[in-house]
Amino acid sequence: MSLQDSAVYPAPPEYKTFKKKMQDLTGIDLDAYKYQIHRRIHMLMQRWGVKTYDEYYKTVANNPDKLREFLDYLTINVTEFFRNANRWWELKDKIIPQIYKDIGHQRIKLWSAACSTGEEPYSLAILALETKVASPQPVLAIDIDNGVLAKAQAGVYAKRQIASAPKEWVTKYFTEVDENTVKVKQEVKDKVKFKHMDLIKDKFETGFDIILCRNVVIYFGPETKAALYKKFMESLRPGGYLMTGATEQIFDYKNMGFESAGPFLYKRPQ
Repeated sequence: MSLQDSAVYPAPPEYKTFKKKMQDLTGIDLDAYKYQIHRRIHMLMQRWGVKTYDEYYKTVANNPDKLREFLDYLTINVTEFFRNANRWWELKDKIIPQIYKDIGHQRIKLWSAACSTGEEPYSLAILALETKVASPQPVLAIDIDNGVLAKAQAGVYAKRQIASAPKEWVTKYFTEVDENTVKVKQEVKDKVKFKHMDLIKDKFETGFDIILCRNVVIYFGPETKAALYKKFMESLRPGGYLMTGATEQIFDYKNMGFESAGPFLYKRPQ
Protein backbone atom coordinates (compact mmCIF):
# COMPACT_ATOMS: atom_id res chain seq x y z
CA MET A 1 0.00 0.00 0.00
CA SER A 2 1.43 3.41 -0.98
CA LEU A 3 1.52 6.38 1.35
CA GLN A 4 -1.16 8.03 -0.76
CA ASP A 5 -3.38 4.98 -0.45
CA SER A 6 -2.77 4.69 3.30
CA ALA A 7 -3.78 8.30 3.75
CA VAL A 8 -7.21 7.35 2.43
CA TYR A 9 -7.77 3.80 3.66
CA PRO A 10 -7.63 2.61 7.28
CA ALA A 11 -4.17 2.81 8.85
CA PRO A 12 -2.14 -0.41 9.11
CA PRO A 13 -1.41 -2.05 12.50
CA GLU A 14 2.06 -0.45 12.57
CA TYR A 15 0.40 2.95 12.90
CA LYS A 16 -0.99 1.99 16.30
CA THR A 17 2.51 1.14 17.52
CA PHE A 18 3.83 4.39 16.05
CA LYS A 19 1.19 6.44 17.86
CA LYS A 20 2.02 4.79 21.18
CA LYS A 21 5.75 5.45 20.75
CA MET A 22 5.07 9.09 19.79
CA GLN A 23 2.89 9.55 22.86
CA ASP A 24 5.69 8.16 25.03
CA LEU A 25 8.13 10.57 23.36
CA THR A 26 6.07 13.76 23.29
CA GLY A 27 3.14 13.24 25.65
CA ILE A 28 0.76 13.88 22.76
CA ASP A 29 -2.07 11.43 22.17
CA LEU A 30 -2.53 11.40 18.40
CA ASP A 31 -5.94 9.78 18.85
CA ALA A 32 -7.11 13.05 20.41
CA TYR A 33 -6.74 14.83 17.09
CA LYS A 34 -9.27 14.99 14.29
CA TYR A 35 -9.35 12.39 11.54
CA GLN A 36 -7.21 14.56 9.23
CA ILE A 37 -4.15 13.93 11.41
CA HIS A 38 -3.36 10.58 9.74
CA ARG A 39 -3.23 12.32 6.37
CA ARG A 40 -1.01 15.11 7.74
CA ILE A 41 1.43 12.57 9.19
CA HIS A 42 1.73 10.88 5.81
CA MET A 43 2.22 14.19 4.02
CA LEU A 44 5.21 14.87 6.26
CA MET A 45 6.54 11.34 5.64
CA GLN A 46 6.42 12.05 1.93
CA ARG A 47 8.20 15.37 2.38
CA TRP A 48 11.03 13.67 4.26
CA GLY A 49 11.21 10.63 1.98
CA VAL A 50 10.43 8.29 4.89
CA LYS A 51 8.96 4.89 3.93
CA THR A 52 8.02 3.22 7.23
CA TYR A 53 6.58 4.25 10.59
CA ASP A 54 9.65 2.88 12.37
CA GLU A 55 11.96 5.01 10.22
CA TYR A 56 9.65 7.99 10.80
CA TYR A 57 9.81 7.55 14.57
CA LYS A 58 13.61 7.21 14.59
CA THR A 59 13.92 10.34 12.44
CA VAL A 60 11.86 12.36 14.91
CA ALA A 61 13.29 10.84 18.08
CA ASN A 62 16.93 11.37 17.07
CA ASN A 63 16.70 14.84 15.55
CA PRO A 64 15.38 17.78 17.64
CA ASP A 65 14.80 19.91 14.53
CA LYS A 66 12.70 17.17 12.95
CA LEU A 67 10.77 16.77 16.21
CA ARG A 68 10.00 20.49 16.24
CA GLU A 69 8.92 20.38 12.60
CA PHE A 70 6.73 17.36 13.34
CA LEU A 71 5.06 19.11 16.29
CA ASP A 72 4.56 22.37 14.41
CA TYR A 73 3.08 20.58 11.41
CA LEU A 74 1.01 18.30 13.59
CA THR A 75 -0.60 21.02 15.67
CA ILE A 76 -0.93 23.46 12.74
CA ASN A 77 0.46 26.33 14.78
CA VAL A 78 -1.50 29.51 14.22
CA THR A 79 0.33 32.68 15.12
CA GLU A 80 -1.57 35.94 15.21
CA PHE A 81 -2.07 38.96 17.39
CA PHE A 82 -4.77 38.66 20.07
CA ARG A 83 -5.35 34.98 19.28
CA ASN A 84 -8.60 33.80 20.94
CA ALA A 85 -9.63 37.43 21.31
CA ASN A 86 -12.09 36.93 24.17
CA ARG A 87 -9.25 35.88 26.44
CA TRP A 88 -7.43 39.15 25.71
CA TRP A 89 -10.49 41.29 26.37
CA GLU A 90 -10.90 39.44 29.67
CA LEU A 91 -7.35 40.44 30.59
CA LYS A 92 -8.01 44.04 29.54
CA ASP A 93 -11.42 44.55 31.12
CA LYS A 94 -11.31 42.27 34.16
CA ILE A 95 -7.94 40.86 35.20
CA ILE A 96 -5.64 43.88 34.86
CA PRO A 97 -8.11 46.23 36.63
CA GLN A 98 -8.46 43.61 39.40
CA ILE A 99 -4.68 43.50 39.79
CA TYR A 100 -4.56 47.29 40.06
CA LYS A 101 -7.22 47.08 42.77
CA ASP A 102 -5.41 44.32 44.65
CA ILE A 103 -1.95 45.88 44.69
CA GLY A 104 -2.95 49.54 44.77
CA HIS A 105 -0.83 50.66 41.81
CA GLN A 106 -0.24 50.03 38.11
CA ARG A 107 3.32 48.71 38.19
CA ILE A 108 2.78 45.10 37.17
CA LYS A 109 5.08 42.38 35.87
CA LEU A 110 4.16 40.44 32.70
CA TRP A 111 5.57 37.32 31.04
CA SER A 112 4.89 35.56 27.73
CA ALA A 113 6.34 32.06 28.11
CA ALA A 114 7.29 30.28 24.85
CA CYS A 115 6.65 33.42 22.83
CA SER A 116 7.40 31.95 19.38
CA THR A 117 7.62 34.68 16.71
CA GLY A 118 6.43 37.45 19.01
CA GLU A 119 2.74 37.94 18.34
CA GLU A 120 1.76 37.11 21.93
CA PRO A 121 4.26 39.32 23.83
CA TYR A 122 3.64 42.23 21.46
CA SER A 123 -0.10 41.75 22.03
CA LEU A 124 0.56 41.82 25.77
CA ALA A 125 2.67 44.98 25.37
CA ILE A 126 -0.13 46.69 23.44
CA LEU A 127 -2.57 45.68 26.17
CA ALA A 128 -0.17 47.13 28.73
CA LEU A 129 -0.05 50.42 26.82
CA GLU A 130 -3.83 50.54 26.49
CA THR A 131 -4.41 49.85 30.19
CA LYS A 132 -1.70 52.28 31.35
CA VAL A 133 0.53 49.63 32.90
CA ALA A 134 3.45 51.44 34.52
CA SER A 135 5.70 48.41 34.64
CA PRO A 136 9.30 49.19 35.60
CA GLN A 137 10.43 46.57 33.09
CA PRO A 138 9.30 45.33 29.65
CA VAL A 139 7.16 42.26 29.06
CA LEU A 140 9.45 39.23 29.39
CA ALA A 141 9.23 37.08 26.24
CA ILE A 142 11.13 33.80 26.20
CA ASP A 143 11.56 30.91 23.79
CA ILE A 144 14.02 28.05 23.35
CA ASP A 145 14.28 28.61 19.57
CA ASN A 146 16.75 31.33 18.57
CA GLY A 147 15.30 31.33 15.05
CA VAL A 148 11.83 32.39 16.13
CA LEU A 149 13.30 34.90 18.59
CA ALA A 150 15.14 36.59 15.72
CA LYS A 151 11.88 36.84 13.77
CA ALA A 152 10.12 38.19 16.85
CA GLN A 153 12.72 40.90 17.36
CA ALA A 154 12.34 41.99 13.74
CA GLY A 155 8.63 42.58 14.40
CA VAL A 156 7.46 42.19 10.79
CA TYR A 157 4.17 40.37 10.15
CA ALA A 158 1.61 39.57 7.49
CA LYS A 159 -1.48 41.75 7.66
CA ARG A 160 -3.66 38.68 8.14
CA GLN A 161 -1.96 38.18 11.52
CA ILE A 162 -3.49 41.39 12.90
CA ALA A 163 -7.05 40.58 11.84
CA SER A 164 -8.20 40.23 15.48
CA ALA A 165 -6.73 43.57 16.55
CA PRO A 166 -9.12 46.56 16.86
CA LYS A 167 -8.72 48.82 13.83
CA GLU A 168 -7.69 51.80 15.94
CA TRP A 169 -4.92 49.74 17.52
CA VAL A 170 -3.62 48.73 14.10
CA THR A 171 -3.22 52.37 13.15
CA LYS A 172 -1.75 53.25 16.55
CA TYR A 173 0.77 50.44 16.98
CA PHE A 174 1.72 49.21 13.48
CA THR A 175 3.36 50.72 10.41
CA GLU A 176 2.45 49.49 6.95
CA VAL A 177 5.42 48.04 5.07
CA ASP A 178 3.53 47.13 1.90
CA GLU A 179 0.07 45.95 0.91
CA ASN A 180 0.55 42.60 2.66
CA THR A 181 2.92 43.42 5.52
CA VAL A 182 3.08 45.50 8.70
CA LYS A 183 5.76 46.25 11.28
CA VAL A 184 5.37 46.75 15.01
CA LYS A 185 6.14 50.33 16.03
CA GLN A 186 9.16 51.03 18.20
CA GLU A 187 6.94 52.10 21.10
CA VAL A 188 5.65 48.51 21.31
CA LYS A 189 9.07 46.95 20.75
CA ASP A 190 10.45 48.94 23.67
CA LYS A 191 7.87 47.25 25.91
CA VAL A 192 9.19 43.73 25.22
CA LYS A 193 12.41 42.00 26.25
CA PHE A 194 13.17 38.81 24.31
CA LYS A 195 15.32 36.15 25.93
CA HIS A 196 16.49 32.63 25.07
CA MET A 197 15.29 30.21 27.75
CA ASP A 198 14.38 26.57 28.33
CA LEU A 199 11.13 26.31 30.30
CA ILE A 200 12.00 22.87 31.59
CA LYS A 201 15.63 23.35 32.64
CA ASP A 202 16.06 27.03 33.46
CA LYS A 203 15.21 28.88 36.66
CA PHE A 204 12.29 31.33 36.51
CA GLU A 205 12.14 34.89 37.73
CA THR A 206 9.56 35.58 40.43
CA GLY A 207 6.96 38.20 41.27
CA PHE A 208 4.93 38.04 38.06
CA ASP A 209 1.38 39.39 38.04
CA ILE A 210 0.41 37.67 34.78
CA ILE A 211 2.02 34.73 32.99
CA LEU A 212 0.77 33.62 29.58
CA CYS A 213 1.74 30.07 28.61
CA ARG A 214 -0.65 29.16 25.82
CA ASN A 215 -0.60 26.30 23.30
CA VAL A 216 2.72 25.08 24.67
CA VAL A 217 2.22 22.30 27.23
CA ILE A 218 0.52 20.11 24.64
CA TYR A 219 4.09 19.21 23.69
CA PHE A 220 4.91 17.80 27.13
CA GLY A 221 4.14 14.61 29.03
CA PRO A 222 2.08 14.58 32.27
CA GLU A 223 5.04 14.70 34.67
CA THR A 224 6.68 17.54 32.77
CA LYS A 225 3.41 19.46 32.66
CA ALA A 226 2.96 19.12 36.41
CA ALA A 227 6.53 20.26 37.09
CA LEU A 228 6.13 23.22 34.75
CA TYR A 229 2.87 24.37 36.31
CA LYS A 230 4.49 24.13 39.74
CA LYS A 231 7.31 26.38 38.52
CA PHE A 232 4.79 28.88 37.17
CA MET A 233 2.96 28.79 40.49
CA GLU A 234 6.14 29.66 42.36
CA SER A 235 6.97 32.36 39.81
CA LEU A 236 3.71 34.22 40.35
CA ARG A 237 3.28 36.66 43.18
CA PRO A 238 0.40 35.81 45.55
CA GLY A 239 -2.69 36.97 43.65
CA GLY A 240 -1.03 36.58 40.26
CA TYR A 241 -2.62 34.85 37.25
CA LEU A 242 -1.59 32.09 34.84
CA MET A 243 -3.44 31.89 31.51
CA THR A 244 -3.19 28.68 29.46
CA GLY A 245 -4.35 27.81 25.95
CA ALA A 246 -7.87 26.83 24.99
CA THR A 247 -6.96 23.12 24.93
CA GLU A 248 -4.82 23.16 28.06
CA GLN A 249 -7.16 22.93 31.03
CA ILE A 250 -5.37 22.12 34.28
CA PHE A 251 -7.65 19.48 35.77
CA ASP A 252 -5.77 19.10 39.06
CA TYR A 253 -5.16 22.82 39.59
CA LYS A 254 -6.27 22.61 43.23
CA ASN A 255 -3.58 20.06 44.04
CA MET A 256 -1.04 22.44 42.55
CA GLY A 257 -2.23 25.26 44.79
CA PHE A 258 -4.10 27.27 42.16
CA GLU A 259 -7.59 28.71 42.30
CA SER A 260 -9.78 28.80 39.19
CA ALA A 261 -10.29 32.36 37.97
CA GLY A 262 -12.19 31.55 34.78
CA PRO A 263 -11.82 29.39 31.67
CA PHE A 264 -8.14 28.45 31.29
CA LEU A 265 -7.24 31.07 33.88
CA TYR A 266 -5.67 30.18 37.24
CA LYS A 267 -4.77 32.32 40.23
CA ARG A 268 -2.18 31.92 42.95
CA PRO A 269 -4.08 32.55 46.19
CA GLN A 270 -3.35 35.72 48.13
